[in-house]
Amino acid sequence: MGEELKVIVFALGQEEYGIEVDKVRTIERMQPITRVPKTPTFIKGVINLRGIVIPVLDLRGRFGLNETEPTENSRIIIVAANEMEVGFIVDSANDVIDIDSDTIDSPPEVVGGIQAKYLQGIAKIGDKRLLVMLNLSEVLNKNEIMQLEQLEV
Repeated sequence: MGEELKVIVFALGQEEYGIEVDKVRTIERMQPITRVPKTPTFIKGVINLRGIVIPVLDLRGRFGLNETEPTENSRIIIVAANEMEVGFIVDSANDVIDIDSDTIDSPPEVVGGIQAKYLQGIAKIGDKRLLVMLNLSEVLNKNEIMQLEQLEV
């Protein structure tokens, strides 16, 4: 048996994704986002969360998927990565589950149009469920981090 991982499960379209709980600060309902000029379209802007300004990315746009209008189920998942906090807009945040690290396989080159570099692996849950585990350091690679840090100023 491998290590037990606690994972937040969220959805983008029909696909389910996971982020380790220890990287997630909070999950928030959608709220007004202040647009910041001269940023890529997937960087939606910033929010003021309890006095802290947090950059917000649309994960659909980040992965090159079609962006959609937020719904009642849309959430902003606040993650801590590289000593900064960033919000990810997702279609819904469904669940917290435990998975065995031994059930995580290397990702294929592309999953649902998303490049493997953004993925840590694919976790098999039961017989039919697959969970795409995110590689946060790639989702927030140096180019994006530099742009996000400029937003915080």
